[in-house]
Amino acid sequence: YDQEKCDALIQNPGIIRNRLKIQSIIKNAKGFIAFAEREESFSGFLWGFVDGAPVQNSYRSMADVPTETDASRAMSKALKKRGFTFVGPTICYAFMQAVGMVNDHLTSCPQWEACR
Repeated sequence: YDQEKCDALIQNPGIIRNRLKIQSIIKNAKGFIAFAEREESFSGFLWGFVDGAPVQNSYRSMADVPTETDASRAMSKALKKRGFTFVGPTICYAFMQAVGMVNDHLTSCPQWEACR
């Protein structure tokens, strides 16, 4: 993406129009491509932070659910070392929750057992 494409994106009302975030998406995409160019698995890299298996938590209330963990802090640090941006430990933990790397459903939620 060159400057012209970035300028077009900043005008697009269908996306978050923050120049730093747009530039970060482009930079992170290049970081992702670098994994493939080195014949490394990006998925394997990420799953390495949970030893290849989902973390099964047993929280009883939302107040118990953390916003970041040692694993998300390590992931954030490793991604930043590889040139990624906007990948702080809280964002990494939210990602880990979203993709099933951690099961943070409350024990009272029917999905908690389903995700085990």
